[in-house]
Amino acid sequence: METLIALMVDHAVAVVFITTFAARVGLPLPAAPVVVVAGGIAAMAQPLLLLALVAAALLANVLGDAVWFYAGRTYGYRFMRLLCRISISPDSCVRSSESLITRWGGLSLVAAKFVPGVSVVAPPMAGALGMSSWRFLGFEIVAALLWVGVFLGLGWVFREQIEAVLDTLANAGGVATAALVVVLAAMLALRWWRRRSVRRIASMPRAGVDELLGLMAGEAPPIVVDVRGDTGVQVDPRRIPGALSIPLNALQQRRAVLPFDDTAREIILYCNCPNEISAALAAQALMARGFMRARPLAGGLEAWVEAGHPVAEA
Repeated sequence: METLIALMVDHAVAVVFITTFAARVGLPLPAAPVVVVAGGIAAMAQPLLLLALVAAALLANVLGDAVWFYAGRTYGYRFMRLLCRISISPDSCVRSSESLITRWGGLSLVAAKFVPGVSVVAPPMAGALGMSSWRFLGFEIVAALLWVGVFLGLGWVFREQIEAVLDTLANAGGVATAALVVVLAAMLALRWWRRRSVRRIASMPRAGVDELLGLMAGEAPPIVVDVRGDTGVQVDPRRIPGALSIPLNALQQRRAVLPFDDTAREIILYCNCPNEISAALAAQALMARGFMRARPLAGGLEAWVEAGHPVAEA
């Protein structure tokens, strides 16, 4: 523990840059607490160090987010799908970022800095939606400066408390290290439990692509519903021919008027997200309203496309 504290004191700029950059590219590192501690150390020892810390954190933010921005701009929906598959919270990252960007536009890059899980998804989503490089850079610099200013400012204001905590950690030695390990393990366990809870919701029966094709050719074709939000459709404009576009949040609002009322009719819902979670949540919402034959499409839109079936433009 004393070695770690000494490393933080002697190499604060490098530690802040590496930790912030790693967090921006998606690694689960506590960048914000590190910046707070660095701000407290700079206030106690070398106030001029704050300028170097601001520059390091600013550069790390811009470089890290630029990686995702240009990946999203180059590969579009394919990269967004990959990013959510490797995310620690894949079931909600796209929906959260869609909601944020739809509501705030370019300012979503500022808000995303303070929203866990969305901060990594917002830059590639902005790139996939065609935001210009200069506009991205402008919002990114403002967002990074605000983020750095908030957490360095907290370190400066609470420098005396930070010094006391560091002294306590140094004296505690192995006990403090064990406590940190326990806290990190608890955080990972909580995220795993939340992810498992969502997957339990999504474990309902699904309709296969071939089954859907057969139903569509029958005498009573099913109602096919695309539950993606407007931003998701803009990123990937493909859709199953004849599908109704009704976003998940509209289906979850019990008072929303639906364009169909036959509760006995088969309803197949699809999205383009990991585990078909949006479609499963939409099916759950419809069943709560009496539509008991609502099912998600296994594999979603991607499975339909990979099977070689035709698509329309939304």
